[in-house]
Amino acid sequence: MTHVITGACIGAKHKELSCTEICPMNCIHGTASDEIFYIDPEECIDCGACVPACPREAIFPEGKVPEKWQGFVQINADYFKNKK
Repeated sequence: MTHVITGACIGAKHKELSCTEICPMNCIHGTASDEIFYIDPEECIDCGACVPACPREAIFPEGKVPEKWQGFVQINADYFKNKK
């Protein structure tokens, strides 16, 4: 299992970098043109350190993503499909 950043991050990515600073695996990525950050499922060790660090409460364990944000599970996975 991995963690997923959801739509609550949209509009906050460049202002609030708490999750990227605390991640021990540096597995939270995003380019300047991305609306949100993404967590690499192959790098994430599921430690959960990013969850309380997120001021937008946008990060969830994959199995606990709220229904309204479920689409972001696939969006996150798709982001890394062509990156490797």
